[in-house]
Amino acid sequence: MAVETKLKPTDFDSHFPTWCPGCGDFAVLLGLKKALAELNIKPHEVVVVSGIGCSGKLSDYIKAYGFHGIHGRTMPVAQAIKLVNPNLTVIAVGGDGDGFAIGGNHFIHACRRNIDITYIVMDNQIYGLTKGQASPTSLIGHITSSTPYGVKDSPIDPIMIALSNGATFVARTFSGDGAIIPKIFIEGIKHKGFSFIDDISPCVTFNRFNTYEWYREHIEYVDESKGGKRDYNVHDRLEAIDKVKEVKSRGKIPVGIIFIEEGVPSGETQYIKDIPPIKSSLEIKEEYLEYLKQFE
Repeated sequence: MAVETKLKPTDFDSHFPTWCPGCGDFAVLLGLKKALAELNIKPHEVVVVSGIGCSGKLSDYIKAYGFHGIHGRTMPVAQAIKLVNPNLTVIAVGGDGDGFAIGGNHFIHACRRNIDITYIVMDNQIYGLTKGQASPTSLIGHITSSTPYGVKDSPIDPIMIALSNGATFVARTFSGDGAIIPKIFIEGIKHKGFSFIDDISPCVTFNRFNTYEWYREHIEYVDESKGGKRDYNVHDRLEAIDKVKEVKSRGKIPVGIIFIEEGVPSGETQYIKDIPPIKSSLEIKEEYLEYLKQFE
């Protein structure tokens, strides 16, 4: 009996990314390769669905099936793929503009459907590909190419959106801490249900305010991933919401695995059980020939 070869991160190598040197997306790409290799999920068993923006190129930079869709539509495509072939490991990736602006409505409904996909958002608080406009997560007062007098709108909180709309796995990583990224990605992929992971992914070209240094001063680990200490029940949604509010009240950004709900049937299992068995092409042909007999 042949021994199965353990996969390596390099087994998922495609061509080298063209992101700006220092971009936080590099850490996400490497972390995802490490996670898939550790889980020993073969490239042909993985589909990476990406949106528009710098992060949208990730599906082209990893050796797996890929779908590079239109702006804001990663969630419908990723959910559809999982429904059609539940055996696939489906990863959706995108940016804060793609996922929380035009894709915001799809994000909310993906949370409540709880279909077993993992959604990783590279959140840099800016539109990078289109040269530095304000995004839905940009802070008030941030001067960008589209807000010369500073951002006036309150930034959305994707973690709170996920928690309040039914996501069963909610976490945040930081591209400046590559050691914890694959660990959290592994837990998100293993989780049976909708996993949302918001990665703080600094844009070194167009966001000179929210830098790696700025984030290191403002993040707070809510679990044991790096010097933190969990002091709440990670399986209690309301306690997780209260913890996020508490951390934010101190001007900090919560990082780590924030919430996990186990035992909830994943969405695709609820849809699929109502779908009649798919007929073979031979069965369809025989039914069609039988139908034609009435015209003889």
